[in-house]
Amino acid sequence: MVSPFYFILGALSTPPVRLLYRLRASGKENLPASGGYVLSANHLSNIDPWPLGLPLWPKRQLRFMAKSELFRPPLWPILKLAGAFQVRRGYGDEGAVKTAVELARRGEVVAIFPEGTRREKGLLRRRRARPHTGAARIALEAGVPLIPAAIAGTDRLTRFAPLRVVYGQPVDLDDLRDGDVRKGARVATERLMAAIGELENTL
Repeated sequence: MVSPFYFILGALSTPPVRLLYRLRASGKENLPASGGYVLSANHLSNIDPWPLGLPLWPKRQLRFMAKSELFRPPLWPILKLAGAFQVRRGYGDEGAVKTAVELARRGEVVAIFPEGTRREKGLLRRRRARPHTGAARIALEAGVPLIPAAIAGTDRLTRFAPLRVVYGQPVDLDDLRDGDVRKGARVATERLMAAIGELENTL
């Protein structure tokens, strides 16, 4: 379900994003047409959720984790209306995981960046943060697909770099769903990060 605020925000931002940043998305056929799923991508910029979710608009709305530090005036009401929910980074926030599982089970699209934080710029730009297992764990606990994606261009907005998004095929979780969730999440995260890396190479 798309909230009125999200619908209006998408309607207002789609023309300039497509005109100024030439947003292009591929692989949309890999996204489930209905039902919940976890959408997981590389993380370059704080605005990554928007180009990641805009190609799904107006049919689907992203519900994404955002660090608790952002939920302060005047930004917090906009974040909530846009579909964000809080996560306390570094605290193993079980409340955020529970919220994400419930949203996915209700048929929502939950967006999570397993790198946890934006990549460093400059010489360290390509260095990978140790991935978090939350996205895989949520997909396993909720019993929903885990979809990898890759984003390019959000770290070069001031240069009006073209925005590119590609969605991949669901990560295979069938052999992990009946075992220990935490152990399965670690294996699934390895598969997820490999899939994201392959998608990045196509951009």
